[in-house]
Amino acid sequence: MLIKGTVKKDKRTKNLIKRLKPGDIAIIDHKDLDEIAANSLVESKIKCVLNLNLSISGKYPNKGPSILNEYGILLLESKNKEIFDIINEGDELELNDNVIIYKNNIIGNYEELDSGKIQELLKVGYSNLEKELDKFIENTLEYAKEEKELVLEKGSMPRVKTKMANKHALVVVRGKDYKKDLLAIQNYISEMKPILIGVDGGGDALLEFGYIPDIVIGDMDSVSDKCLQLSKEIIVHAYKDGRAPGLERVNNLGLEAKIYPSAGTSEDIAFLLAYSNNVDLIVAVGTHSNMIDFLEKGRSGMASTFLVRLKVGSRLVDAKGVNMLYRSSLKIKYVIGLGIAALIPIIVLTLMFPPMKEIIRLIQIRFRILFGF
Repeated sequence: MLIKGTVKKDKRTKNLIKRLKPGDIAIIDHKDLDEIAANSLVESKIKCVLNLNLSISGKYPNKGPSILNEYGILLLESKNKEIFDIINEGDELELNDNVIIYKNNIIGNYEELDSGKIQELLKVGYSNLEKELDKFIENTLEYAKEEKELVLEKGSMPRVKTKMANKHALVVVRGKDYKKDLLAIQNYISEMKPILIGVDGGGDALLEFGYIPDIVIGDMDSVSDKCLQLSKEIIVHAYKDGRAPGLERVNNLGLEAKIYPSAGTSEDIAFLLAYSNNVDLIVAVGTHSNMIDFLEKGRSGMASTFLVRLKVGSRLVDAKGVNMLYRSSLKIKYVIGLGIAALIPIIVLTLMFPPMKEIIRLIQIRFRILFGF
C-alpha cells in the first residue's frame, strides 16, 4: 500500500494536534496511545500515524489504537527513533510495503497495527491490569504522604474576584467525552448559570460552545491566546517553589494573572479553588473518572488527584450524572399558561368579527328557551 503525505511531527501529541491538517502524516513518539490523543488525531482528519514508540505496550488496555482503527486512520509503528531527527516537518514522506522513503532514500521500516494485532495486544493489557492496579495503589499511598499538604493547607491559594459562594462551579478539562458532556448539560448551564472554570485547554472547550470562562487555570501550555484574552480571570499553576513558566506567556499578552503554587495537577487545584470558595456543587467535565483514565495520565500514583477527590467528594459530581439527574422539562403549569395565553387573542378576534356576534346571540337565545330564562 502506497501512502504519500506531508509530515508533521512532535514528541508531544497534544502540541502536534494544533499544527495538523487533513491529509498529513503525523509522526509521534507516544507510548500507550491514549483515548484523548487518538480522538484529537481523528478530528484532524490525517492520513495516517507513524508512531516511533509502542502504541500498546501491554501494560494496560489503552483504547487509542482501537479508535484510530475504527475511524479508518492507519496506525504504523517503527523502532527506528532516528527517523524523528532525519525528517524535516513540512517535507513529503512516502510509505510503501513496510518501507519508509524520504527524499528517494529508504530510512527505515514500519509495521501496521491492524484490528487483529490491536486486539491481541489489548488482551495482554487486560491480563496485566490487576498487576498494574497493585503498583498504582502502592505508588499512590507513597506519594500521598508527600502530597497531603495539598489538601490540608490553604496558604498558597490565591484570592479570586469571582464570587463563588453558594453557587455551582463547572470545571472543564478538554479530556475524554468533553464535547458530548457539554452538549448534554447545556440546559443545566443555561438555567443554573454555574461559575465556568476552564483547566488549560478546557477554556477553549467552553469557547467552542459559546461560553466565556470566568476563570482559566493551568500551566498555560494548551490554552489559546484568544481564550486568555476573553477570560475574566487567569490563574497560573506554578511549581511548589513558586516558579511559574506559564506566567511569561500571560505577561507577554499584557494580561494579569495570579499564581497558585501546588504539587497537584491543574485539574486538582481547580477543584480545590472551587471547594475552598464555598461553592454548593462542583460539576466536572472531561476529568479523570476511572482506572484507565488514571493509568493513561501516566503520573506516578496520581496521589494528589485521589486526595483532592477525597476532600471535595461531597460536592463533586460528573457531568454525566448531572445529565441523568437534571432533566429540564416543561412543567404542566407552564403548558397550561401558554395555552391560555394563546387562546386570548383568538377569543378577542372572534368576538370582534360581526357574524360571530350573531352566532353568539343565537346561542344565548337558544339557552334561554331551553332552560326557561
